[in-house]
Amino acid sequence: MSNTAFAADSTLFSACEFTAALAESSSPLPVFKQALKSAQETMDQRFKDGEDIRKLVYGRAWLVDQLLLQAWNLFKWPSEQHVSLIAVGGYGRGELHPRSDVDLLILLHDIEDAEVQESISGFLTLLWDINLDIGSSVRTLDECYEEAKNDITIATNLIESRPLVGNEDLHIQMYLKVTSEGAWTDKEFFLAKVDEQSRRHDKTNDTEYNLEPNLKTSPGGLRDLQTIGWVAKRHFGATYIRDLVDHGFVTEIELDTLNKGELYLWSLRYAMHMLCNRREDRLLFDHQRTLAEFFGYTDQNGALAVEQFMYKYYRVAKAMSEFNGMLLQYFDEVILRHEEEQVIVPLNNRFNLHNGFIRVSHESVFEHQPFAMLEMFVLLAQNDEIKGVRASTIRLIRNNRHRIDDDFRNDIRNTSLFMELLRQDARVSTELKRMNRYGILGLYLPEFGRIIGQMQHDLFHIYTVDAHTLKVIQNIRQFRHGDQREKFPIAHRVVNQLPKIELIYIAGLYHDIAKGRGGDHSELGATDAIEFCQRHHLGKWDTYLVQWLVKNHLLMSMTAQRKDISDPDVIVRFAEQIGDVVHLDYLYILTVADINATNHTLWNSWRATLMRQLYTETKRTLRRGLENPVNKDDRIEQTQNESLAILQRKGHSSADVEQFWNMLGEDYFLREQPQHIAWQTQAILEHGDSTLPLVMIRKTSYRAYEGATEVFVYMQDLPNLFAATASALDQLNLTIQDAQIMVADNNQALNTYTVLTEDNLPLPEDDDYLERIRIRLIEELDDPDDFPAIIQRRIPRQMKLFAYPTQVSLSTDPATQLTIVKVITPDRPGLLARLGGIFVDLGIHVRKAMITSIGERVEDLFYINDDDGQPITDPELCESLKQTICQQLDEHSQST
Repeated sequence: MSNTAFAADSTLFSACEFTAALAESSSPLPVFKQALKSAQETMDQRFKDGEDIRKLVYGRAWLVDQLLLQAWNLFKWPSEQHVSLIAVGGYGRGELHPRSDVDLLILLHDIEDAEVQESISGFLTLLWDINLDIGSSVRTLDECYEEAKNDITIATNLIESRPLVGNEDLHIQMYLKVTSEGAWTDKEFFLAKVDEQSRRHDKTNDTEYNLEPNLKTSPGGLRDLQTIGWVAKRHFGATYIRDLVDHGFVTEIELDTLNKGELYLWSLRYAMHMLCNRREDRLLFDHQRTLAEFFGYTDQNGALAVEQFMYKYYRVAKAMSEFNGMLLQYFDEVILRHEEEQVIVPLNNRFNLHNGFIRVSHESVFEHQPFAMLEMFVLLAQNDEIKGVRASTIRLIRNNRHRIDDDFRNDIRNTSLFMELLRQDARVSTELKRMNRYGILGLYLPEFGRIIGQMQHDLFHIYTVDAHTLKVIQNIRQFRHGDQREKFPIAHRVVNQLPKIELIYIAGLYHDIAKGRGGDHSELGATDAIEFCQRHHLGKWDTYLVQWLVKNHLLMSMTAQRKDISDPDVIVRFAEQIGDVVHLDYLYILTVADINATNHTLWNSWRATLMRQLYTETKRTLRRGLENPVNKDDRIEQTQNESLAILQRKGHSSADVEQFWNMLGEDYFLREQPQHIAWQTQAILEHGDSTLPLVMIRKTSYRAYEGATEVFVYMQDLPNLFAATASALDQLNLTIQDAQIMVADNNQALNTYTVLTEDNLPLPEDDDYLERIRIRLIEELDDPDDFPAIIQRRIPRQMKLFAYPTQVSLSTDPATQLTIVKVITPDRPGLLARLGGIFVDLGIHVRKAMITSIGERVEDLFYINDDDGQPITDPELCESLKQTICQQLDEHSQST
């Protein structure tokens, strides 16, 4: 955990040889550069050969020490009583990775900066010129004290310091000043470091499981281990973390785990610096792949090499985060609360509250009554006044969790306690997370233990499977809160009406439990869910509902995003799969929670609208009864009557309206709502015979969180109209979520595009902004033959890494007699416009488009026909269409 004495290594640096080379050279610069380069190449080769990472990290610090001493001696300095060169920060600990900063303090005493400015400038310039990344400061003793007093980061760097050359007494005086009570008391220092860590964790969603974690600053990273060391050094005077063993805070076994974790993270960091040839601490996707290959991982069935590599990283980070939490809790008790009056309140025979923190009543509780390991979490959920868990009890849990075996899992006391936890009114997700953090959840549910740290190497799933699963349950819990009513109005209402809330938690726990096993994870997870329900003595109906939810947890989102839910037949077929309103309610909650826990960018206003529409229409169908399907003619008649009533109130004659409506197909009146039909009809009638395109932008009638913006275009139908509109919208930085395309008998197109901003947000309800968009579209569509060029924007870095061949499939929809083109391809700017151009070139008309973005890829559906309004049946044309799409999209992906 800290530098040990590093023996001088003449194979890295020889002072005699270096001095001789300096004497023979006309300039010191090439001599320093060669010495640094040669030593680093030697260390890199040793790293590849498997040398102990400690020797390399400490060895580079020692090497730099030697070079700094040689450089220092090239310049004129006043008496060494007045100046000292001090290593600070990580370098001050004697640790240095290949491209890490070399942090230096030049400490002055009784002299002015001006007296040594020339030497300081020359010294630092030389260090920069030999390609050392130098972080430097020049301060007096008083300045060190004032800077440290005002900035915890500076204080920490100065605490982690050691003298290199000059007056060592100056270093001692500086250290005593910056560690004095006047600068930071023990309590202030501890609170500042905890706050610093908390703010650092907040930047990474407070989870070890980020897609591209930072080896230093993410939870469970090196900075968490260093935080422990800083507090230990400041309060206990501990030089090394191992000194905490003597203070009783760390056991020898725990110390071994901490050391192994740190050395693993060091190895990753060293490899990152070496392979990138620069300081890089972020495990970016491309680095993950490179490191997986470097450390010898290969693709296996069900797991890519990079996924196996990251699985190991996440496991280590989780363990380091667990230690960090336990030790900071110990420090909290010793540093902040040791002077508090000791108030102990019994909870039961096994637990009491010690100054508000739960602890076992005696050290053998878990040994003699293992069920207490689950009971503790139930007590935490039931008592809001409990502040947390005493550190000694956390350690006892760690030391006794091996007692969780099959007998434990089948014990009626334990199954009852776990179900009691799931039935609590509050803190369910909090305590499940705590169970996971302490390693209990994965032991009690071994199937959950197998997904801890498991990731999917894509941009769609931004958490590991276990973190995602717990976030699903957290989302379900939050839906119940009043402050979620605006963002999730249906979910808020429905979740508070579920007859048995624990069933949705179980479904949430098991919906992705079988990821990574191969096969259909929904089917495999449903089997696991049945076993859980039987072991926990749930009734047959409850068991059936849970397994049905797990098996069908993707059904609602797939239907909403990939089916035409404006079609009553689609709703009826979906309702038949659901069966009743109870199943619909549970599935809706699970689906919305799942989408929001997969990737925070997925839940946009358009998806919210689709989900609400599907839920509402299905609920109406189920309540009417599946045996009583809607009569299409009756629905069309009612829709037309309601629309006509609105138009007549606005002064339009029924004759004019009906004359126009007679040119429209029945699908229009099945798809649209009366208010929408009246809005479009009125505008078209008032537009008259104008040859200019009619463009209208409809402000959403939904809440800001549940609406998208509709762009309606009415003009003469042309083969390239879809391509021109897609290109124009793309130039306006708008993304098409859905396209409804209809051609009336008079060859006029009535096209509706549902759009969001490029950030997947509703367009601002700003009249001037919307009017500018409308005018721009009219200008572009006035001559569609000259439609705007497809925008060539750069593809984001992450998406470039996930390039794969485009997949295209064709089928015919028997209901609409349209050909369905399904395109799966990496997302990129201008994609829809490019596809539209392909359709134009091949004489194909787009009648409907459903756009689905899933992380780094899109799965788009296009309903098309030919010039005669017929499906595409010519085999040669079908093959040409597939090949052209694949070729052009893949060439575009590679070129950008």
